Amino acid sequence: MNRNYLKTISLSLFIMLFIILSFSFRKADEAAVSFENNDKEFLPVLTAYSLYEGKIADLIPAKGVELYELSSHLFVDYAEKHRMIKLPAGTKMIFKGDGLPDFPDGTILVKTFYYYKDKRNLSDGKNIIETRLLIKKQSKWVVGTYKWNTQQTEASLITTGTDVNAAWIDADGKEKKIFFHIPSNAECSECHESNKADIPIGTKLRNMNFDVSRNGATINQIKHFQNIGWINSVDIAAIHSLPNWENPEYSLDKRARAYLDMNCAHCHNSKGSAADNKLVFEYEIPFDSTSIFLKKDKILKRMQSVEEDMRMPKIGTTVIDADGFELIKKYVNSLK
Repeated sequence: MNRNYLKTISLSLFIMLFIILSFSFRKADEAAVSFENNDKEFLPVLTAYSLYEGKIADLIPAKGVELYELSSHLFVDYAEKHRMIKLPAGTKMIFKGDGLPDFPDGTILVKTFYYYKDKRNLSDGKNIIETRLLIKKQSKWVVGTYKWNTQQTEASLITTGTDVNAAWIDADGKEKKIFFHIPSNAECSECHESNKADIPIGTKLRNMNFDVSRNGATINQIKHFQNIGWINSVDIAAIHSLPNWENPEYSLDKRARAYLDMNCAHCHNSKGSAADNKLVFEYEIPFDSTSIFLKKDKILKRMQSVEEDMRMPKIGTTVIDADGFELIKKYVNSLK
């Protein structure tokens, strides 16, 4: 066998190996992109889900879709939130205590972020920024984010995250501007992760156990779900209720713990993405098990930081929540 023949064989094998490795790496990259893009999990546009009746910008739930509200406010750069839930026909939520109910496969949770153009006159309309979907498939939750167009006629699936220039007039007549951050899939998961799987945050029964207005009448929200057959039989009196942190009728302790639960506990819990921090903000956790007193100075420092890598909450805010900070400041200064 001559030397040239051996060189030819060696070169051919090298080229084949290079092609195989390149193909493998390319397929791995494509798989990573596919996972990141959620292109197999979500439809490309929001209207494809038929969640709204009439013009989607009116945010009127379609038949088979229900509003849900939370008892306490989540701060996201002063944006308003509109929440809906859709259960597959003939199914219901199953009561599992104060926390998340057991949702059936096919459940869609919908949260839309917007600003009123002028909070002194709500009839001037909204500037809708984004809608986030949580869909339960094969017992697992997947997260998708949709960015609304400027015409407010459609929202399209995005995956990489982006900033949107938002402007509005507040209730005092002051002009406000902000770069609202629409999170990437990875950023959504950072808040929604529990035991390395995404789960809903707000739809705990204790967060929904309060009176709301439905069909012109005032009714307990969980009772309403019972009346329409969306949750199994449950003693509502046995479910706790998260206080509204903005309601001064509650004690300082309850208001502050409710704020920290709603705005921070999705990461700061024993199973969340900040579990290693050992700072726990869940409302039902006894105070002595939270480390709030030990880390009170750090809490204030992070809440009032203007540096992006130091600010808390880490995701969903680009400015300081002035009211929330003053509440927590008053609270931690009262701790002895």
